[in-house]
Order: sequence, then structure tokens, then C-alpha cells
Amino acid sequence: MMEVAKENMRQPAHLLIFPAPLQGHINAMLPLADALSFAGSLRVTFLNTDHNHRLLSFFSPSQYSRFSLRPNLRFLSIPDGLSDDKPRSAYQLTELFHSLRTHSVDSFRALLLAGGNKDRDGWPPVTCIIVDGLMPYFMDEAQALGIPVLAFRTISASSLWVYLQIPQMIEAGELPFPADADLDEHIKSVPAMEGFLRRRDLPSMCRKATKADDKELQLFTNFAASSTRSKGLIFNTSDSLEAPILSQIDSIFPTTYAVGPLHALVESITSSSVSASLLAEDRSALNWLDAQPYRSVVYVSFGSLARLTHEEFLEFWHGFVNSGHRFLWVVRPDLVAEGTAAVEMAGLEERVRLVAWAPQEAVLRHRAVGCFITHSGWNSTLESAAAGVPMVCWPWAWDQLVNSRLVGEVWKVGLDMKDVCKREMVESMVRAAMEGEKAEELRRKATDLAVEIRRSVGEGGDARLDFERLLRDILSLSLCASIA
Repeated sequence: MMEVAKENMRQPAHLLIFPAPLQGHINAMLPLADALSFAGSLRVTFLNTDHNHRLLSFFSPSQYSRFSLRPNLRFLSIPDGLSDDKPRSAYQLTELFHSLRTHSVDSFRALLLAGGNKDRDGWPPVTCIIVDGLMPYFMDEAQALGIPVLAFRTISASSLWVYLQIPQMIEAGELPFPADADLDEHIKSVPAMEGFLRRRDLPSMCRKATKADDKELQLFTNFAASSTRSKGLIFNTSDSLEAPILSQIDSIFPTTYAVGPLHALVESITSSSVSASLLAEDRSALNWLDAQPYRSVVYVSFGSLARLTHEEFLEFWHGFVNSGHRFLWVVRPDLVAEGTAAVEMAGLEERVRLVAWAPQEAVLRHRAVGCFITHSGWNSTLESAAAGVPMVCWPWAWDQLVNSRLVGEVWKVGLDMKDVCKREMVESMVRAAMEGEKAEELRRKATDLAVEIRRSVGEGGDARLDFERLLRDILSLSLCASIA
């Protein structure tokens, strides 16, 4: 179908960006919208679900105020199909994405058929779309209307490469493997990762699979492959971080763009940062950090989706306390699966601070932060790498296990305590990252990586050049759509 394209004759370029309705995905894709709209040569619509649009406008009003001054960037939203009081946490993701597929596609199509003008404000029709790779059904809908689509994968290139190689691992007999298998055995059938990828580093669904046709295994494989149907593939990464893997992906996707870390790219281009929080940020955490000595604080955050058992929470707590170091811990209200995370704070007030949510990028850049205990989500990993802060990784699920291996074994800017959260291990890891020669070595390597990241997003750097190529290609695709 070409209804939209036929109406677009010689219209100005109008890009629509649609992230999956999750905190981490919005955090990755909003900076891209910021950078592209700042270039000034196209109009950009950032599309959210109604639910997340309300949260962003309430908890990140300063961003809406800043973006409102840019006439070529706007925000629209469509329903996600769930009631307002329905939870949208990690344990409801299947229901959320099913609802998007069955209820939101019609709203998305109607928006495009209306020319992208939900409020009929005179904007030109949409001429190009960047859609989250987790939602290929929206990509298919747009392409059926004759609108060119680029896919954005918010995971690391290494993680996507592992997903793409699942059929090869099955064919080689490396998947599935027995529950009692040696998890330290290396995987040999994933090109460019043979030297460091182990069974324990594979995404969580690979570990759980007991047969080759496991439904979750096939689902993630199909999602990974679906991006090949797009006009190009965008990554929040750069050659400085994942050059060998990007080279492998280029053999499958002839048009790829490695434009990250996007939060650093935006700062390099616009001299400002982007905050897109769906929760209330406790900025008093920064005031507390101001009173702490240089590199004395362990910052702890397991992201927006991870859940700990009460036992795991207490093991981390005792490990942190027993290390003797100061720590700032983001304890979301829903972090502990069994309920409230209650601990005894008596005598610890001077060196312990618990907050419900924090402005993470600002925290990681603070002079008082000496290391970062992280779930290894890709955004968190990139923010820490760009800030030059060593990491201690405890990956919770999915692709995070691949990322933690990059941190510990490939970049060597952190420690990977995958599969273990006993208090003795936590204490040992904190001490190793904060004290002595090992800590100094991690800091040197983390600083070197941060310098390389700044080079890549700066003028003439590989990420900046890929961003400029992406902008040119969006304009070219838009022109083709407008005259089709």
C-alpha cells in the first residue's frame, strides 16, 4: 500500500521515532531525537505511549520545557491498550507487548494515515520512521504504507550478534546444553567472540532452554532477524567499544550506523544532556555526594526492571556494609520481589544513602563516585564507560550477561561477579574495585576508555561520522518517499 507516500509529494522531511515503552529504551532513543532535531534540517516527532507520555511530562518537565523551544521537535502519543492502573513492570512485559501488537498498531496506522498530525497542527506527513527493534510489527505496518523504516536496537551489538547466531549455536550442538554443564566452557560457533564468550555469558533464555525449538529462544531469534527487513540498523555503540562485532554484523546488515554512546554524542553536539525519567529523581543524592571524599562512594543501581529476592537484597546489603565503604544505593519501591526492603540503618547514616531513584548520569560523573555496582543494562554500561567509572557487574537477565563479559574480559574496566551475590563475594568485589593495585588498574583502563569514547563522538570521530551519515540517509529516504 502506498497511501501515505502518494500524499507526501515534495513534502519537508518528517522523521517519527518510536521507542518501546520502557525506561531504558526511551533513555536511548530520546537523545537520538534530540541530536537529529538539533541539526535543523528535518522535523522530528517522538512518539510515546499515552501512559509513558504522562509520566515523562510529570517527572521530566525540564526536558519538555527545553524541547518546546525547538520548533522542529514535538511529542505525540498513542494508547498501549492497557488500563491506567495496570502495572507495567518486568513481570508484565509479555502482556504489555501483546497489547501493543493487538491494540496499538491500529492507532499507529491511523496516526500515519492522518499524516502524523494527531492534532492537525500543520506538520507535514511522516516521510521516515525509526522504530525500536523490539516492535517489528510497527515497522511492517509503516512499510506497508510506503514509509521507509530504520530499526534501532537498544542492546549492545555484541548481544544482538549472539541472538543472531542462536541458529548456528544450535546447529553446532552448543545449544541447548544440560543444566549441569560446565558454564565456563567457551562457545566456539559465534564468530569474533570465540575467545571470550562462555556458556554463562549467554543471554538468560539460552541457559534456560532445554530443546532447540524452545519458544523463548525462537522469539528472541526472530526479533533479532526481523531488523533485516528495515532500510538500516542503528546501534547505540561505536567502533571504540565493539568494532569486531560491528564488522561481523555489517556482513548481514549492509547499512548500519554505530552512533553511540548517544548521551555523549548529544552532549558533544548540543552542549546539553537529556534526562527522560519515568520516576521521580531524588536529586538530594547529589547533595549527599558533595559531602563525600573523592572516589569514596560505591554507587549501586540495578536499573528500572530488575527484581531481587529478599535474600539477595540482604546479601548485597551485608556485603556493602561489611566492605566498610560508603555507598549510595538506588532502591526502587518494587526492587524486592517479596515486598519492602527493610534494613537496620543505626550507626550507618554517615556512610550509607538509600534513594528510590537517582539522576544516574550526574551521579556517575560525580567526583565522589569510585565504582558502580550495576545490572549491566546497556545504557548503564555506556554511561559508566563514558564517565570513566569502573564497574562491578551482577547481570540480572537477558542480554545483560553478554554486556558484563564485555566489561570484565574485553574492555577490562570492571569485575564480573555473574551468578553470585553472596555477601562475602560482594564485599570482596567492592574492595577489589575500590582499594589497592587492582582498583588503580581498573581506573586507568576506565579512564582510557572514556577518552576513546569522547574521541569517537567528537568532531571527526567514528560515531559522529556515522551520525552525520545517518542524517543524510534519513533526508535521502524522505525524499524518495515524498516522490514515490
